[in-house]
Amino acid sequence: MASSRLLRRCLLAALSAALVGSAAVGPAQARTAAPAAAAVTTFSDTFDGPAGAAVDSSKWTLETGDNVNNHERQYYTSGTKNAALDGQGHLVITARKENPAGYQCWYGSCQYTSARLNTAGKFNAQYGHVEARMKIPRGQGMWPAFWMLGTPVNWPDSGEIDVMENVGFEPSTVHGTIHGPGYSGSGGIGAPYSLPNGQAFADAFHTFAVDWAPDSITWSVDGNVYQRRTPADLGGKTWVFNKPFFLILNLAVGGYWPGDPDGSTQFPQALVVDSVSVTTSDSAAGVPIRGLAGKCVDIAGANAANGTPVQLYDCNGTGAQAWTVGSDGTLRALGKCLDVSGGGTADGTPVQLWDCNGSAAQKWALPAARDIVNPQANKCLDVTGSNAANGTRLQIWTCTGGANQKWTVG
Repeated sequence: MASSRLLRRCLLAALSAALVGSAAVGPAQARTAAPAAAAVTTFSDTFDGPAGAAVDSSKWTLETGDNVNNHERQYYTSGTKNAALDGQGHLVITARKENPAGYQCWYGSCQYTSARLNTAGKFNAQYGHVEARMKIPRGQGMWPAFWMLGTPVNWPDSGEIDVMENVGFEPSTVHGTIHGPGYSGSGGIGAPYSLPNGQAFADAFHTFAVDWAPDSITWSVDGNVYQRRTPADLGGKTWVFNKPFFLILNLAVGGYWPGDPDGSTQFPQALVVDSVSVTTSDSAAGVPIRGLAGKCVDIAGANAANGTPVQLYDCNGTGAQAWTVGSDGTLRALGKCLDVSGGGTADGTPVQLWDCNGSAAQKWALPAARDIVNPQANKCLDVTGSNAANGTRLQIWTCTGGANQKWTVG
C-alpha cells in the first residue's frame, strides 16, 4: 500500500510539473504564432506529516461553532481532536458522540463534535479541475461534504458548488449540486451518482471532482462523468459561478437532509481525506494544444457525442480546442476525455472524444520532450501521415520524435 501510494504521488507531482512547464519548452519557432502561454496554478495538499499533527495552517482554517440553519447536531472544534493527520498521508476528520468541553448548540448542550475546514483567505479557485480523493464515513445521520462557496460570501446569491455530498441513509450514492439565487437549499440543481452492485462509498477511497469552466460545471466520480450544468439549466435564474470560490471539507452530524443519528449509528465516524488538488488556468475554459504547422488538437464539429473524431485543425479559440489537463492524467474538453478508441494499443489506433471513465485509454503523460504519451500503449499522440491539412485524424503511434508528434500545451 505504501509503495503504491508513493507511486501515485510521484505521478501527481510529475503531472503538476508538466502542467507548469509544458507551455514553456520547445523550439522558439514552434511558438511564433501562439499567444502567451497560460499561467497555471496548482493547489495541492497530500496531508503528509506525523500522526496527530494539525493540518497545514497556510492552506486551511478550522471553523468553530454549530449550524442552526441546517439543524445539524455537531459542534465544530478547533485543534486536533476532530481533525488531524494520521501519519500515513491522510487527513482524518472525526465525528464523536461527546461534549467534553460543554459546548452549547442551537438545541442545547451539544451531543456531537466534528470539524470543518476551509481555504477562505488562503486559496480561491476560479475554473479548472477540482478534486479530492476520500473515503467517507457510514451510518444514519452522517453528512460528509467537499464543496465550495463564492466570494465574498452572501449565500445563496454568492453561489455554492457541492462537489460531493453523501447522506448516510444512501451508502451507495453521492450528490453533486449547485445553489444560487432562487435555486438554493432543497431547490438546488444537481444529480446523484451511485456505485454499481450495491457497493458502499465507505468501503474504499474514491475521487470526486468537477471540471469548471465559464458557464459550465461537469461532475465526475473516479473519472466517470455523471452530470454537466450550464446557465440553460437554471430556467432564467442567475448563473453565479464565473468568479472565485474557496474550498470546504466537513463532516456534519444530523440535519434536515440526512436526519439524526439513531441506535444503529456507531461512533466515532471518520471522513478520511487522501488528497485535495486544484488546477486552474488564466485561460479559464482550457488551453489549446498546438502541433504540426501550428495547428490545434480539435474536436470535429465541436460535437460532444461519444466517438467524435479528434483531429488537426486551424486554431480558432473555440471550446472544441480548449483542453484542461487533469491531475488524474486526463485531457478534457467539452466535458469529456481524449480517448484511445477501444482501448487499443496498436499503431494507427485513432483517438476520439468519450465520456471520462478512468480507464487507461484516457491517461496521458506530458514529458518535457513535448510528446503526449498514452502510457498503456507506450505510444505518442500522432498526426496521421504527417498531414497538416485541416481534418487530419489524430492517432497513437510508436514515438519517433517527429514533428507530427510534438505538441505545445497552452
